[in-house]
Amino acid sequence: MHLLSDDRARLLTRQTSPGQRGDSPMFIPVLDGLWIPRRGPGRPRRRPDRVRGDKAYSSRDNRAHLRPRGVKATIAQPPDDRRSKRRRRGPAGGHPPAFDKAQHGRRSAVERCATK
Repeated sequence: MHLLSDDRARLLTRQTSPGQRGDSPMFIPVLDGLWIPRRGPGRPRRRPDRVRGDKAYSSRDNRAHLRPRGVKATIAQPPDDRRSKRRRRGPAGGHPPAFDKAQHGRRSAVERCATK
């Protein structure tokens, strides 16, 4: 089960996938299911301000999906093997993604939402 919740642990959208499927391919479908109604008139919001996730969602494609939409990402640093691969590629490997520990600590809202 793949969830998207707000900071108050309220469920915003949910997707299910087969047990053998990885988490990363479900990142974009979960975000596409986002529908936040506005308090006044107007279309619902379809884009979050920030996304917090664990290492499973740290793929380059997921970050590339968020970047042009102006969505900030706080996703844990990829495992050591990916970091070493980036170092081996040299300048073509790119910079490590920015990471905010304080924002990452607030990721527990999804776990609280899942246990309700």
